[in-house]
Amino acid sequence: MERAIRAQAKCDIKAAKKLRLPWWALVALGVCSFAACALFDRYGQLNMALPVLDCVGIFGFFIYLKWRLRKQPLFWAIILVLAGLHALLVWYIPWNGKWVPAIAVAGMLSVDLCLMLWVLAAVETFLGAPEAANGRST
Repeated sequence: MERAIRAQAKCDIKAAKKLRLPWWALVALGVCSFAACALFDRYGQLNMALPVLDCVGIFGFFIYLKWRLRKQPLFWAIILVLAGLHALLVWYIPWNGKWVPAIAVAGMLSVDLCLMLWVLAAVETFLGAPEAANGRST
């Protein structure tokens, strides 16, 4: 069973490494990010903009990566639990407006995504999802 979890997670991580966004999606993300920063600044919470945008981005990427599971209620239940945990982290960690190197943020987000993929692979395997048992991914 542990081998199936490892195989599923590694397969998902390989698939994540291969994904590339088209130019129009990057432009749309930039415009949405600018609008979100303006909105957070308007309400005096600009220091919260980056953590919230990072969480939204990582969950968007996670859902896109695992889109084949969209019809499974378990997938959405896991998304809700993970989103709730992330919301608590964003809400209770004191964020400041100081500069953080992009490589540090990217590293934390990569670890976060990998952990979420491992959690989903473990739950899929324990509940006997056929795709997890075969080690297949997108």
